[in-house]
Amino acid sequence: MRIVVFGLSISSAWGNGHATLLRGLFRALKGKGHEVHFFERDTPYYAAHRDADSFPYAHLHLFAEWPEARRLALRLLDGADVAIVTSYCADGASACDLIVESNVPRSVFYDMDTPVTLSRLERGEQVEYLPAEGLSGFDLVLSYTGGQALKQLRTALQARCVAPLYGWVDPDVHRPVETSPQFAADLSYLGTYSADRQEALERMLIDPARRLPQKSFVIAGAMYPTTHTWPGNIRHFGHVVPKQHAAFYSSGRLILNVTRGAMAVMGYCPSGRLFEAAACGTAVLSDSWPGIETFFTPGSEILLANSTTEAISAIGKNPSLLREIGAKAKARVLDCHTAATRADRLLSLIERPRDEGNLPETIQSAAKGA
Repeated sequence: MRIVVFGLSISSAWGNGHATLLRGLFRALKGKGHEVHFFERDTPYYAAHRDADSFPYAHLHLFAEWPEARRLALRLLDGADVAIVTSYCADGASACDLIVESNVPRSVFYDMDTPVTLSRLERGEQVEYLPAEGLSGFDLVLSYTGGQALKQLRTALQARCVAPLYGWVDPDVHRPVETSPQFAADLSYLGTYSADRQEALERMLIDPARRLPQKSFVIAGAMYPTTHTWPGNIRHFGHVVPKQHAAFYSSGRLILNVTRGAMAVMGYCPSGRLFEAAACGTAVLSDSWPGIETFFTPGSEILLANSTTEAISAIGKNPSLLREIGAKAKARVLDCHTAATRADRLLSLIERPRDEGNLPETIQSAAKGA
């Protein structure tokens, strides 16, 4: 199939969690014989931090203004089988209108930030990447988050057919590698600053660092405003390029996963970083949210904490136990949560008859990515 996608950015992973995910998905689709085209507005922010400008598994179309992209998109859509718009696409509303008005056999909207989208709508904010009339014009609406988010997409945005497409990992990119001394720590976190993650990050890493001066901690990510207030046993990296992510995850004794506030409230919201760290065979400590047990078994494949005391307890676990948890998590990821698994799910959803209705979300389907 020819699949045409309009999204945020795959050329830069700077402050952009979509890039690594979509690169893995597109690689998997290419491996299954499909042709992928990705349209990305060439914005100064991402251009200044670009880590790739071409890919062997996807055609990247950078454009300055929407009319320029629209002309090429019309030609590609004429022979396309599927067209997809993702959340935070710089020209999302225009791309949605173009797709819905085209003759493409399958139109898809993929909200990779569903709780954020729904929270903004609830506050009465305009969501610039959504069409004014909602999502009723799409054959399929995919959500990065399951649970209550699926129902709300139907009620708030009139989506006709909704299904979850959870996060994933590309095991060719994220796998155990030689450790790097610069990233070695008792607890490490990789993620761009986000106000609705900061309270949990304080509770799960920064406060434990203050209480455990003999332990070492790492925070990697851009745009943190108060690094000068952190204790001296926290090392900060402003940005870790994607090709170093495997070394980052492989070098920590324990990797922290922190979920954005709106996502944690809705549940069924595994981040791509959660799967990436596990794929490297390192134990993960995560905040707890509804549905997390459908992706990893707590205590056996993942450690959970919601308080500083619980985080300190996890940091103090025996190294051999942490290695065992990491090994079990890696096995689970490779069995259930790879880019190839999600590509199969995407293709199966696309190929379903339009009138088949919504898929029921079950524990088995969530765990297996079906």
